[in-house]
Amino acid sequence: MVSPETQVTRREIVSSDAEPLILVDEHDNVIGHESKGRCHDGDGLLHRAFSMFVINDAGDVLLQQRSADKRLWPMYWSNSCCSHPRRGETLDVATARRLHEELGLSGDFEFLYKFQYHARFRDLGSEREMCSVYVGRCDDEPHVNETEIAAWRYIAPADLTAELATAPERFTPWFKLEWPRVLARLEKGL
Repeated sequence: MVSPETQVTRREIVSSDAEPLILVDEHDNVIGHESKGRCHDGDGLLHRAFSMFVINDAGDVLLQQRSADKRLWPMYWSNSCCSHPRRGETLDVATARRLHEELGLSGDFEFLYKFQYHARFRDLGSEREMCSVYVGRCDDEPHVNETEIAAWRYIAPADLTAELATAPERFTPWFKLEWPRVLARLEKGL
C-alpha cells in the first residue's frame, strides 16, 4: 500500500442518485431508464453495470476501499473501479470515463465476461446488476478521487485469494463473485 503522504488525491463529485441508468431484462436488452437512486432502492431494479480490474506490471491487483459516504457497502474493499453506464453511454465510453473519474487512469481493457447478480445491503437497498467485467494493465500511479475511494492498495493475487478466504466479510459481494474468473484469466497470462 502506498503511504497517505505520497498518494495523489482529488475531491470531485462524479456521481449522484439522480443520474439515469440503463434498465435491462434478463438477456441484457434495454427496457428503459431509471435514476441510480431508484435502481438501488429495496430489492433493486436490474440495470447495467461494470467492474474493472487494474493489474500493474508486477502482476499485482489494484483494490479500492469504497468511500464511507457510499450508500451500499461503504468502507468495503472491492475491485479497482466499478460503476454504471449512463443513459446513452456505451460500456466503452462509461469504463473509460469512470476509470478516469475514480482513479485518474486510462488504458486498454479486455472484456472478460458478463454475469447477473443480486445482493441486498442491510435495509439500505440492493445491487441488482447485469455486470460486465474487464481486466487490463496499467502501471501509472492512481490519482484517487476521495469522494469515491477511502483507500487503495496493490496486492499479489495469491495474497488476495488468501485474504478473501480468511476475511470475506471485508469485501463487496460482486468482487467475491468476480475474483475466481479474473484470477483464472491472470493465471493464463494477461
